[in-house]
Amino acid sequence: MPIRIGANPIIWSNDDMPSLGGDISLDTCLSEAREAGIEGMELGNKFPRIASDLRATLASYGLELVSGWYSTELLVRSADEEIKRMQSHLQLLKTLGAPVFIAAETSNAIHSDVSVPLSKRPVLKETEWPEFARRMTLMADVVAAEGLDFVYHHHMGTVVQSRQDIDTLMSLTGPSVKLLLDTGHALWGGSDPADLAKVYRDRIRHVHVKDLRPVNRAKADAKDWSFLQAVMGDVFTVPGDGCIDYAKVFAEIPDYSGWVVLEAEQYSKEVSPLTYARMGRNYLVNILSQTGHLSCLRAS
Repeated sequence: MPIRIGANPIIWSNDDMPSLGGDISLDTCLSEAREAGIEGMELGNKFPRIASDLRATLASYGLELVSGWYSTELLVRSADEEIKRMQSHLQLLKTLGAPVFIAAETSNAIHSDVSVPLSKRPVLKETEWPEFARRMTLMADVVAAEGLDFVYHHHMGTVVQSRQDIDTLMSLTGPSVKLLLDTGHALWGGSDPADLAKVYRDRIRHVHVKDLRPVNRAKADAKDWSFLQAVMGDVFTVPGDGCIDYAKVFAEIPDYSGWVVLEAEQYSKEVSPLTYARMGRNYLVNILSQTGHLSCLRAS
């Protein structure tokens, strides 16, 4: 599969704080995504979860299902319990031909609580990592047996945020656990996105591209904002509107194929989601051309 450009609906409305963009309909989201030249979408809270309904909804806009976030609770559940719990989500993705299963541990995460600053994010003890990784590997093995890649989403406000967290997870999990490279979360969490891409290029199976506005990020750090306060403070934006060198990132994964997914957790009354989606998509087309990545891209 060549590189294709998808989008996450958080460009239009937020899952962790539904009031952000809550007035924007799914129809608007999908029609604007298509207008911007997007080829596929990840799931959001406004999407139908019955396979036939979801297929029909996406097909009516000429879009494919890329994947969808799944919140694991492996710190408080056994692998068997989580494997049973994930089945409906896994089968939905499989039925619609999604290539990856996105997972992130949220049993003690703070990213969806506007009142908890990021300085209070959970950190695993050294003794807790091996069992967490063992459970995750068992879960990923089951996903792999169904024909999907299990990709772990490092994320601000969770137990896998820093570069050390990512390195520990990758070192302790088995080969069925792949990495979702999220450029914005990587940089804010203390990783150089290009270096992360270089080190884990053989395990990266999915890419999220969101950019950072350095001045806003510095303000969030200085004031010890919660993740959602930072979202509302416009820390994140689409590629081309922030500080990340995407040519450098993609140069480190020359053989990557699959979806590159646009994200931008910002909800401006002055600039429309369509403007940001188009901006990010067109910027990516230029970057992917510069770095020699093949793509099947619909003209915007």
